[in-house]
Parts: sequence; C-alpha cells; structure tokens
Amino acid sequence: VSSMKRKDQAGENIVCLLDDFRMIGENGFHILLLSEAALGQQTLGLPWRVLGPSLRCLMGNYTAQGLPLPFVKKSLQQVLAGLQFLHQRCRIIHADIKPENLLLYGRDQSLQRLLPDMLDCSQRKDLRRKEPDGDLGNRLEESDLMSIEVKIADLGSACWTYKPFSKEIQTQPYRALEVLLGLDYGTPADIWSMGCLAFEMATGDCLFDPQPGKYFSRDDDHVARIIELLGRIPPQIAFSWNKSTKFFSRPGALLRLSRLSSRSLHSILLDRHKWTREAVTPFASFLLPALQYAPERRATAAQCLRHAWLST
Repeated sequence: VSSMKRKDQAGENIVCLLDDFRMIGENGFHILLLSEAALGQQTLGLPWRVLGPSLRCLMGNYTAQGLPLPFVKKSLQQVLAGLQFLHQRCRIIHADIKPENLLLYGRDQSLQRLLPDMLDCSQRKDLRRKEPDGDLGNRLEESDLMSIEVKIADLGSACWTYKPFSKEIQTQPYRALEVLLGLDYGTPADIWSMGCLAFEMATGDCLFDPQPGKYFSRDDDHVARIIELLGRIPPQIAFSWNKSTKFFSRPGALLRLSRLSSRSLHSILLDRHKWTREAVTPFASFLLPALQYAPERRATAAQCLRHAWLST
C-alpha cells in the first residue's frame, strides 16, 4: 500500500506504513512498525493534524438517529475511494471494514472538542447508558463535523485478491453472505461490509445484529436476518457449497429457524427510523446494490462512488 501510494500519488484514505525498525528484547527479536496512526498529532509536523480516534467513538454521540447525512455521504465517499484504491491498484481485500477500523482525521481542534478527555469507547458506552436520551451532549457543530475526514486503518486481516489467507474473515455484523456460507470470496465482501456500515452510520442501528438462541447459532440467526431483509437466497448460491446442509434443509428453507418475518429496507427506514419517502428511495437505491447475494453482481467501489445519492 505504501509503495502504491508513492507511485500513484493516491490512496490518501488509507492509513499505511511509514517505516519499520528492529530491536532485540528479553523475549527475542522484534519488528516494530511505524504508521500514520501511531504518529497522530505529530504527523508531518502540521499543526493540529490529528489521526484517531475511530468512527465508532464519534457514532456513540449519535445513537438515537444516526450521523448527519451530509457527513455520512462524505465519509462513505472517502471509504469507497480507499476501497477502490485497495481493490484495483493494490489487489488487496481489506476483510474487516467496520467503524472501529475507520480513523477520524482532522487538521483543526474539532477532534479535541469531540473527545476532550480522550475517553476510550468502552468508557463512552458506559456514559451513554446513564443519559436518558442516549446523547453524551458532546456533539460537534455541523461545520466542525464536516471538517473531519476518515481513513481506513488496520490491514491486519487483509489478504491478496488472488490469495485469500482464511475462510473466516470480517466481524460478524459486517460479514458478507458468501463468507457466512463458507464460499470463495473476493473484493465484493468489502462492499457488503460497506453497505452494513452505511446503514449503521445513517440510522444508528446495525443492519444485521445476529444473536444465538437455544437451538440455533449466531451464524444461523445471521443468515435468517439476511433472508428476512433481502429475500430468499437463490439455490445456486445456497447450495453451491458441499456443506450447505449446515444452514439449509432444502432450497429456501433454513434448517433450525422456520419462522421468519420479512421486512423491506424501505419499511425499516420509514417505520422504525421515521425517514421520509423522499429520503428513503435514493438511499435504498445506493445500498441494495452493495448487498446483492451474488458477489459478481454486487456493485464495485467505483460504481458506488458514481451513485447520485452520494453527491446530492
């Protein structure tokens, strides 16, 4: 990533390695990595240039209704530009897109005003529970919020597009269907995670938040929630894996969960989140192509970037 950034003068939305050094300690030989995230405020010597904390910490202040849509759109443009660079130029699958792996980046004091005491996210969650409306009272003015950018961080789970390292990737709520089913995956898995991220940023709720039950696993519940939202999984996808009976008894029928409640993305946004129809339609038009069951039919980062919703 570092070499491609220098070559193309691109990839500014990716936190990358700046240098490394080696040392011998009492536990042996170690390689230490120096990244932009480690330098934080001192990066390149610019005043008030701050990298971090994560987007998750910012989202903690907006749990009731999600982040302001202008900031959501701007941030998604930066995430998608970073993914396009990783996918097309670096041939890398990030494999763990989520709010914790997106670092906030600002050139002024906005981030200091957001987190004056630099509380970690677990502490902030405890504080939020004490507030009756779920608001920490520490939100930024929109002009300050719009001055903040995001960078994709933590490539520790990343792999080559032509050489995946593991069958199990991604944090559960952002895990793509093909990964859940144990199928081969590629860059479309990152796009699925981006879709889940977009919904969570815009509403304050996880798109999929699966939970285990007495007779079914968390993966079972995850697949069920996907079907409830997006419809029946085509047999050629559901049964393209030789261990498909882990989830399905027959085409369209889950093995351990039978009572599913269909719900459309439109109805969730209209009824639960009180969006207007004028706001729902373009957002759903952006989101649903990122959640196509067939990875080859899923929108690419470049296609998502061209969607009209991001620029309106």
